[in-house]
Amino acid sequence: MADSDLTSRNPKRPWSSIVVDGVERAPSRAMLRAVGFEDEDFRRPQIGIASTWSMVTPCNMHIDQLARHAEAGADRAGAKGVIFNTITISDGISMGTEGMKYSLVSREVIADSIETVAGCEGFDGLVAIGGCDKNMPGCMIAIARLNRPAVFVYGGTILPGCHDDRKIDIVSVFEAVGRHAKGEIPTEELRAIEKGAIPGAGACGGMYTANTMASAIEALGMSLPGSSAQAAISPEKARDCEEAGRAVVRMLESGLRPRDIMTREAFLNAITVVIALGGSTNAVLHLLAMAHAADVALGLDDFVEVGRRVPVLADLRPSGRHMMAELVEIGGILPLMKRLLDAGLLHGDCMTVTGRTLAENLADVAPYPEGQEIIRPLDQPIKKDSHLVVLYGNLAPEGAVAKLTGKEGLRFTGQARVFASEEEALRAILDGKIRKGHVIVIRYEGPKGGPGMREMLAPTSAVMGRGLGRDVALITDGRFSGGSHGFVVGHITPEAATGGPLALVEDGDEITIDAETREITLHVDEAELERRRAGWTPPPPRYRRGVLAKYARLVTSASRGAVTDAFDD
Repeated sequence: MADSDLTSRNPKRPWSSIVVDGVERAPSRAMLRAVGFEDEDFRRPQIGIASTWSMVTPCNMHIDQLARHAEAGADRAGAKGVIFNTITISDGISMGTEGMKYSLVSREVIADSIETVAGCEGFDGLVAIGGCDKNMPGCMIAIARLNRPAVFVYGGTILPGCHDDRKIDIVSVFEAVGRHAKGEIPTEELRAIEKGAIPGAGACGGMYTANTMASAIEALGMSLPGSSAQAAISPEKARDCEEAGRAVVRMLESGLRPRDIMTREAFLNAITVVIALGGSTNAVLHLLAMAHAADVALGLDDFVEVGRRVPVLADLRPSGRHMMAELVEIGGILPLMKRLLDAGLLHGDCMTVTGRTLAENLADVAPYPEGQEIIRPLDQPIKKDSHLVVLYGNLAPEGAVAKLTGKEGLRFTGQARVFASEEEALRAILDGKIRKGHVIVIRYEGPKGGPGMREMLAPTSAVMGRGLGRDVALITDGRFSGGSHGFVVGHITPEAATGGPLALVEDGDEITIDAETREITLHVDEAELERRRAGWTPPPPRYRRGVLAKYARLVTSASRGAVTDAFDD
């Protein structure tokens, strides 16, 4: 390689050229030769392939192979793909345990690690491949921070499991635990459901958080069309990865960057699609965090405004009948987005990673096949407005997020049963101590108090399994899995650990949740609340060392996305 080649700066290699060009960078090149670089590779743009492969969960067990396809795509487009790894954890495995406190923390670790590797190594672009819930927003936060050409690829959905000739998934197992506690099914049947629920690789099979966030990111314009609705093990997913590698090189050549795509209007498109799909409450938390990373103004009230005009159209689990694999079979979310665009509910002029606008991407999309029952027509919605209901009131002055499809009812008044942790509440539910008319209050589970804002899938599934879905409500400063359903309210802010009103609730207090007026009310007069406040003392930190302690010190309120880098706000 001639010295003149080494010292020239290629504008198509704006970051890698700093690392490998010039005589003085010979040590860097020597290191890279050991991992497979040859002379011509130093003249190519470097594309980092961020893989979330791990054998700790079926959601990610196949992503090492997908990363190879993305690497090949980048190489064939004239770049040099470089695969690196970041972590994943499994919500489904850790749910209901102390380990779940690390779940939301992992979003920040993933974002920080991808930013760290890409920034250090001088990658000119990125393909990020995520499977489980926190992978996706973690990857997107890093992409927004770096603002280098990038495409996100969803690892894909799992295929349904089977029990007694019916389709089942991981939520079926959680609910079977409740049914078993009720005496409705024997241990042998619980074991059979456990064994049949997870047939292989891929993320959880309903419109839970993984599929919700994959759909949101595609609607945002940061995935290639169709990426969010493909089976994990399929030729389509392999092609999606290879094309993502090519697409990043095209973005680099054209100068298109993530923040050109991740505009406020694009985030509103993502919210619109999440609502139409009946998606997870976690989308609120994650989209707020992604917008923060992209320096886009987005708040809880944007979910309210979009939610007033966008209906729920998808009959998907957990509150509906169908699984993501069935949506894949009828065309995924592209026909839904075309329908929403034609109705004036999407901003069609938003740019996407294809280099074309959303409207251009959707121009030739065919409608869903006749007779399908998964996606309703706009004039026959499951719910005429959003299922993601932002509530305010004396119990949540900074807001709370409910997931109410209308099947649970729209108003609930009941007597508080207060628990200081998820474990305490779950034991009471399984032991039959929760009865019709109770409002289960789980506090000190917020971002700071938990710390980590655990998902309450085990308690909500136990409630459903015991047949109490319409008879009790559950509220918390924690959050919910995309698999949770029932009369549930999470993200209550300010959280109890910081002195929020949730800390002042006592057993027997009356609480009203009203989705129509969007209020959550503790029926205790202000004088009594002041008396209780005067006697309240903050709980001591549960952790004083390590990642959970650091997270608790840095994390913001859930109403701001529970981010850890809001130093200048």
